[in-house]
Amino acid sequence: MMRIILLGLPGAGKGTQAQFLMDRFKIPQISTGDMLRAEIKSGTALGIEAKKFMDAGNLVPDHLVTAMTKHRIIQRDCVNGFIIDGFPRTIAQAEALRIAAIDIDFVVEIEVADDEILRRMSGRRVHPGSGRSYHLQFNPPRVAGRDDLTGEPLIQRVDDNEETVKRRIDNYHSLTKPLVNYYLGWTASGDKHAPRYVNVYGRGTVEHIRDKIIAALVQRH
Repeated sequence: MMRIILLGLPGAGKGTQAQFLMDRFKIPQISTGDMLRAEIKSGTALGIEAKKFMDAGNLVPDHLVTAMTKHRIIQRDCVNGFIIDGFPRTIAQAEALRIAAIDIDFVVEIEVADDEILRRMSGRRVHPGSGRSYHLQFNPPRVAGRDDLTGEPLIQRVDDNEETVKRRIDNYHSLTKPLVNYYLGWTASGDKHAPRYVNVYGRGTVEHIRDKIIAALVQRH
């Protein structure tokens, strides 16, 4: 059983590493956004209730997201575990998972400096037709501002402009970063249900980071 929560700033590489962990341990990635869309599409009671909040432009309450998570992890593909990315984002949400008796084996934090995140995300450019992604520094297009295959203009997504990235970084530090101390404190309490905390520095090749995460998980499991 390998039940994992991934923590880290936006742009830290959680999505990329989640794909590696899925392949290595044969477990699914659980996205709160995907769960919400699936429940709404299926017309479940949870989905109908969540849609009311979303249609009103409000955040879906913690208890609903927790209920969806609990419903999702009893599905057959989660028999060997799962990876949760994007939830919990706050201590209140972490407490909701704990109260719901959703056991977690590992909390993996991919740690990257703020200035590195800013450089990574503000340099991204996307081809809107295909979703192909480039980076001004790390993966530039052959012709500046143009998609390699079609020659069409690339765009910078609103989420990737510098001011938006700075706000997302600030939100992470104020709301989500305290989860690190929350989980460390829980582990130190000796509670048998407490997850083990793994910190990995997210600078270097994605393969190097992958190997560090997997080695830590296998060693401590």
